[in-house]
Amino acid sequence: MSKSKTIIVGMSGGVDSSVSALLLKEQGYNVKGLFMQNWQNEADEECTSEIDFKDASAVCDLLDIPLHRANFADEYWDKVFKEFLSEHKKGRTPNPDILCNREIKFKSFLDYALKIGADLIATGHYANLREVNNHTHLIRAKDRDKDQTYFLHEVKEEEFKKCIFPLANLTKPEVREIAIKNNLSIAGKKDSVGICFIGERNLKDFLNKFITFKKGPIKDETGNVIGEHQGSILYTEGQRQGLHIGGVKGRDELPWYVYKKDILNNEISVCQGVNNQLLMNSGLWLENINFINEIDYRFPLDCSVQIRHQHTPIDCQVTIENDGYLIKFAESIRAIAPGQSAVLYSKDICLGGGVIAKTFK
Repeated sequence: MSKSKTIIVGMSGGVDSSVSALLLKEQGYNVKGLFMQNWQNEADEECTSEIDFKDASAVCDLLDIPLHRANFADEYWDKVFKEFLSEHKKGRTPNPDILCNREIKFKSFLDYALKIGADLIATGHYANLREVNNHTHLIRAKDRDKDQTYFLHEVKEEEFKKCIFPLANLTKPEVREIAIKNNLSIAGKKDSVGICFIGERNLKDFLNKFITFKKGPIKDETGNVIGEHQGSILYTEGQRQGLHIGGVKGRDELPWYVYKKDILNNEISVCQGVNNQLLMNSGLWLENINFINEIDYRFPLDCSVQIRHQHTPIDCQVTIENDGYLIKFAESIRAIAPGQSAVLYSKDICLGGGVIAKTFK
């Protein structure tokens, strides 16, 4: 690849994107930065985006590269946040990071970057790309603990062809060491966690601005009411924290876990024991699958499935049914949350995935 190419790096103000820009600059590319503002903070909120922008600016000044700034808040609201709310209202547990990658970072950002002269874009994701049989495949990163291919499964090959992942063959400790050696001001900055537009706030308090919650009964596996929840929408299958169930007469002092939600009747059902069979699932349904590459896959498809970030993939078989895709596991998986994503792999290659519609025992 010609080192005269212009690469625009998505600068978040964090360590990963900063080191990505540094590495590309060292390799001789014409590097520019672009800071994306994806959420419009309210007046009474701490504006973390401004802090991140200042950090990104400081790094770009040190590296002597220009920094553009683009506001994608409207696109984020329409294409990510509205779906996030819609899924919560259905009682599902959505993952906005996946939508953000599909709609903002590899569409809005990519389009904007190409308009201002980019040949390629780069991000600080821990992922890799590999050319195989004239296809650009998404491959797991060297750092398996940080691997982010799970969050990238809804991006298409066409977008990946215009992208570089500079951290593909580095571990997080190695990235931090590079930042320290090069005196980057963000070398010790903590990784951002959680949902970007919620930040440090309580999820219930945030969602209560958009959704009305009603308290309701918490029932055990026999149907006895043993507590009260704050709104069934707020809970996730497998959840232990926040149930506030005290000692229940005649029951052991074991932790309780959510194993079922009934949104229509505003009820949640709980059971005891981290590996209770009520928490285990032998398969799931996807309403549709996004395959990254336009390849004529043959069904039934034998592969592996990952149902959350850092979950160890399980062998599975995918079949096409009348109302979607049926995925049967080689062994049971604990606490699967509808609304999250099931992502398919063939060894290290990410094939794609989709949103979990329902599970079965």
